[in-house]
Amino acid sequence: MSYCVNCGVELSADLSACPLCNTPVNNPNLNSDEEKPSVFPEHKGQVDVVKHRDLAVFLSIVLGSTAITCALLNLLIFQSSLWSLPIIGICVLLWVLAIPAIIYTKLTLYWSLFFDGIVVAAYLFMLTWLTTSDTWFLSIALPLVILITLLLEIILFLLLHFSISFLTTSLYLVIDIAILCIGIELLVDANAKRPLSLSWSAIVLTVCTIITVALVTVLSRSRLRNEVRRRLHF
Repeated sequence: MSYCVNCGVELSADLSACPLCNTPVNNPNLNSDEEKPSVFPEHKGQVDVVKHRDLAVFLSIVLGSTAITCALLNLLIFQSSLWSLPIIGICVLLWVLAIPAIIYTKLTLYWSLFFDGIVVAAYLFMLTWLTTSDTWFLSIALPLVILITLLLEIILFLLLHFSISFLTTSLYLVIDIAILCIGIELLVDANAKRPLSLSWSAIVLTVCTIITVALVTVLSRSRLRNEVRRRLHF
């Protein structure tokens, strides 16, 4: 028992078209050499893509108006503290992060990460105006931003110049996590004027070392690597 896809009328088994609305019937029981037209529409609708220039203008207006509004409120009404500085800094940071994506797409990824690191460092430096001292910026924040930016640049270099897979990417990330945790603990010890030593970062280093050895072993043996990829579906 079959029915018309257009009007729903009941159809007999030998019909090639609906007797009521003349809609073609795709009946596999009928052998015909003629190519039947599809009963479904072939035209696919598509929404026009937003131009990069228009999106850049919209983003600039939203972030700029937010920053200016908060600055005026802080200057004219709520004058107890410089609470608008973090908001203005976030707006500038978001605008700079959007440059490689929608505004200036020809900017290389290396320079994008470099400028992102500069803007993050500038934002943290701006926060020093809300604190009583800027020693935390020079001793911890700035070196940490430099370390993270450098590690990201190294990961980007490895991903662009060597084979990319889930296993190799995981290997790069695990090694960078270990280096980052060691750098954080050493920076904290130096800022607190304590002897440089590893405590909690040693635990992270141990775990990352085990994972690194396992990943290197899998990557070095093609049969084991293929089995892992097949079983884990990546």
